[in-house]
Amino acid sequence: MAAAAQDLSMSRAERRNFQRVRVKLYGRFMLEDRSEHACQVIDMSPGNVALRTDRVGAPGERVIAYLDQIGRIEGILTRRLDEGFAMTIIASERKRDKLAAQLTWLANKHELDLPEDRRHERIAPRNPITVLKLPDGRQYQCRIIDLSLSGAGVEIAVKPAAGTQVTLGTMRGTVVRHFEDGVAIEFANLQRADTLEAEFAFGPQ
Repeated sequence: MAAAAQDLSMSRAERRNFQRVRVKLYGRFMLEDRSEHACQVIDMSPGNVALRTDRVGAPGERVIAYLDQIGRIEGILTRRLDEGFAMTIIASERKRDKLAAQLTWLANKHELDLPEDRRHERIAPRNPITVLKLPDGRQYQCRIIDLSLSGAGVEIAVKPAAGTQVTLGTMRGTVVRHFEDGVAIEFANLQRADTLEAEFAFGPQ
């Protein structure tokens, strides 16, 4: 309890140093009794997050959450809200820097015209089966759902965390979003149509 109180005190001081941003993210969280529940982010900073949920724990309780496009976070429930609760985020400086970068990207992706904007037509490739490679060398067979010059939607059993650098076939990219059956990938560089045609044989069936 003393350690939790210390974490809570430190996080309150830190919280004032972070600006919250409103982002629409879904996920799940686990309370100390190991029960899991669905949640939606109301707003978030690298130091704290407010979650909309039907289940609320007790102030001071440790919480572990898994959020789409963010990954795993943990912290302490600080207060109950009308529609959920707020919690601090306990993380190293490196993790906070990563969270800040992720939140900046999420908050500004529409203004910056980033990968999910559908500015490039997406089509189903004729040759949808390929391999997704992770930085540690692991490889997984996957199926391309749709493809464009800027990215791809991929059906795959594993879901690397948002921000993970991957290789789809021979195309380098970054995981930017999770969905029910797989992940969305933004290519590191805008591709040429003929390059994608050679790699994945996309075009009319």
